[in-house]
Amino acid sequence: MVKNIGIGTGRRKTAVARVYVRDGSGKVTINDKDIQDYFATAEQIQVVRQPLMVTASENKYDLVITVSGGGLNGQAGACLHGISRALSQVDQENYSALKANGFLTRDSRMVERKKYGRPGARKRFQFSKR
Repeated sequence: MVKNIGIGTGRRKTAVARVYVRDGSGKVTINDKDIQDYFATAEQIQVVRQPLMVTASENKYDLVITVSGGGLNGQAGACLHGISRALSQVDQENYSALKANGFLTRDSRMVERKKYGRPGARKRFQFSKR
């Protein structure tokens, strides 16, 4: 039986990530796939690994992440937020480093809703004088 030592929920746009921290060797699994197989670009992988680098715990813990909703960039941001929350739960000394880098703040920017009488949220139909 594997014991979770920290749990965190991360959100970004419409993506939600549940992060489980376990003792291990630094393996990151996202939706039962390795992190290299799940994310398309190196930047997305870099974003997910940032909280581990800041707290110097890359090889201390295994991370099991379940993420859904949104696109890959939003999911990477949700993973970052969730990992940060879980790591601050595991060790309170991590909190100040994560807070200073802004990893514990939820990025509240969302897509603006479409308004009636418009083709998009703000775009207007072409004006015709005659």
